[in-house]
Formats: sequence, C-alpha cells, structure tokens
Amino acid sequence: MQLTIFAATGGIGRHLLEQAVAAGHDVTAVVRNPQSLIGWVGRARVVTADLAAPDADVLASAVVGRDAVLSGLGPRKPRSEAGVTSRGTKAIVAAMQATGVKRLVVVSAAPIGTVPSPGRPNPPKHDAGDGFFMRHLGSRFARAMFSAHYADLALMEDILRGSDLDWTISRPPRLTDKPLTGVYRTAYGQNVRGGSKVSRADVAHHMLRVLDQPETIKQTIGIAD
Repeated sequence: MQLTIFAATGGIGRHLLEQAVAAGHDVTAVVRNPQSLIGWVGRARVVTADLAAPDADVLASAVVGRDAVLSGLGPRKPRSEAGVTSRGTKAIVAAMQATGVKRLVVVSAAPIGTVPSPGRPNPPKHDAGDGFFMRHLGSRFARAMFSAHYADLALMEDILRGSDLDWTISRPPRLTDKPLTGVYRTAYGQNVRGGSKVSRADVAHHMLRVLDQPETIKQTIGIAD
C-alpha cells in the first residue's frame, strides 16, 4: 500500500513507520522536524509539516495519491499543547477531501467515550467495557489529570464522524513501551473489559491491520492487552 503517516516520530507514529516500512509499504512520513528521520532517507519519503500551524498545500502534497492515511498525532505535553490534535486532524481531513483520499486511521484514548463534545453533548456516564475500578476511580482520575487533552480528542472524533471519510478510531488505555507482541484484545464501540494498558507497538500493529478490514470503517475500537 501507499501510506502517509502523520506524527511519524511520535510514540505511536514511530512504530507505525517502522512496521509499515518493514511490511513493504510505500511510506510518506510527515514530521515537524525532518532531522529526526535523517536515517530514513531512501526508506521513506519525508514531508515537513507543523500541524500546530498547518499548510494546506503541503498536507495535500503529502496525501495525494495515497491508499490510506494513519495519524499518531497528539500533544507531546498534554497539559500545554491541548488543541493540536483536533486542529491537526481537521487539516488532515481537509487535505484528504481535497485530494480524494478516503481511508484514515487515528489514535484516540480509552476514556473518550464518556467525554462530552459539541457533537456528543450527552455521552454515556460509563463506558460499557469498563469494570468497577475504571467506572468509579480510574476514569475520574484520568479526566481530572488530562481534561483539556481529552476534550481535544473528543472534538477530533467529532470531526471524523462529521466527515465523509472512511475512518477508524483506535482507543487504547494506558500506553507502555513494551515490545511488539501482535497479541491483544479489541472491542467494537467500547473499551476492552479489564483492559488497563497496551504497548504503543501493538497499537500501531492494530492500526495497520485494520487497513485490510473493511468492517472497521466508521468504527471506534477499544484495544488492550
């Protein structure tokens, strides 16, 4: 496949890049700092773009003619960069619509199903996949710690649901740096029961896997160990 990966040097984006290239895909990596991918010259096309201040022409050139787009976009410092994910995703969606590219896979977060947004002002109080701890303690703590970041992710999901793209949203819980296993659980439309963590490498693996699964289009999917 011809793929474009946004935030290709981020926690999940780096794994997307490594796994996609290893699988033989033709990859365009979109990054803010091209020096961070200097070792990838000849293995992937690198496009420089700052999604905090997106350039429509640059983004269109990064996605035109591609089979699918994957985004690991998120703030490096959730408490100080809130807003970058929704703004960047809005720009990505616009670039894809302008160039006729339809397939998009993005990463969100497990608590977002219960976070209000303009498009979902009255979400469920609890996620159907959450157990006792997450319902009563874990999700409350997470929302208090990352409220602005989660609100931004909820807005990002609104943008996708309001688009005409063939999107898939991955919602992992706590991310770890453990190695790729390819063994994890998923759940459509809810979090994974008892799932409290998953590696960034496995999230990337699943994001690439769903590209060949048309049943995942316009679906939100929980993933966890």
